[in-house]
Amino acid sequence: MTEPTKVVVTGSAGFIGGYIVEELLRQGHKVVGVDNYSKYGRVVKSYDSHPDYELIVGDVQDVDLMTRVLSDADHFIAGAALIGGISYFHTYAYDLLAQNERIIASSVDAAIAAHKAGRLKKVTYMSSSMVFESTDRWPSKEGDERLVPPPLSSYGFQKLAVEYFARAAWDQYKLPYTIVRPFNCVGIGESRALGDVEIDSGNVTLAMSHVVPDLVQKIVKGQDPLHILGAGDQVRHYTYGGDLARGIVLTLDHPGALNTDFNISTASGHTVTELAEVIWQKIKGEGVPLRLVHDEGYEHDVQKRVPDTTKARDVLGFEATTTLEDMLDEVIPWIQAAVKDGTI
Repeated sequence: MTEPTKVVVTGSAGFIGGYIVEELLRQGHKVVGVDNYSKYGRVVKSYDSHPDYELIVGDVQDVDLMTRVLSDADHFIAGAALIGGISYFHTYAYDLLAQNERIIASSVDAAIAAHKAGRLKKVTYMSSSMVFESTDRWPSKEGDERLVPPPLSSYGFQKLAVEYFARAAWDQYKLPYTIVRPFNCVGIGESRALGDVEIDSGNVTLAMSHVVPDLVQKIVKGQDPLHILGAGDQVRHYTYGGDLARGIVLTLDHPGALNTDFNISTASGHTVTELAEVIWQKIKGEGVPLRLVHDEGYEHDVQKRVPDTTKARDVLGFEATTTLEDMLDEVIPWIQAAVKDGTI
């Protein structure tokens, strides 16, 4: 456990942000969250009334606001971004690039000013596994993102730019950094985004976001045969949000995390077909056979996303320990309830 400090988290009302705030509070840190509710609208979080948590409803593009917020902070986890699932990458290709560039530039401008004033120790930048979108080597290890072609999607390209912001701010202003790359977060709290576009998937219409909630929704809504994108042999490393948060928080004051980058992920991979089979059996029972329909995939549906987790294990002592089965036992009931009350 790191020493209790004051940590600013932007995007604190978001999906991964929520897990990060919970982990920080669990470890005794004081947390200031900044969020403008642009993705989900106003949401209620379990930690809203926690005595060590303060929420500032505001726009991280406001450099003056962010400079004030960071003025007495020890750490800054820069998590705010426009983000969505595979259909989001196509629907908002320009906005993901332009808006996220504005967000990261404003965040770093404020952090440079706060660090110069003396207290802010470091910025932890939330990158993405999508920086490895065009890789030709697996498992993808830290540093490969600079050796392979750049991502094709504007989202992946912008996340790679986030990493360049981190290194450039160190090169010019000596603003210390850690870059973390979460892989395929699975957990509760991922609701329908305000900007999600409805997509037909067989006899079910939904906002195509991420594969776990999408598959659960379709099965809960009675889809049979089950529609999946592509051949189903796409490989993902589904990582529990609580594990991701634990790994990210580990980097804050760890001396081995200074000015470097980490893949934060489970070491276990599954194909989409394997995932569908597990979810199907958990909801339908083993006696109901799974039948699949293969819909045409999206352009940026990466076929293989496999991280090398050695560095996080060896340097941080981090390993993601939650199994896919255990994740789904938590997530499926949450999505079932959300479908029932119409919030997803």
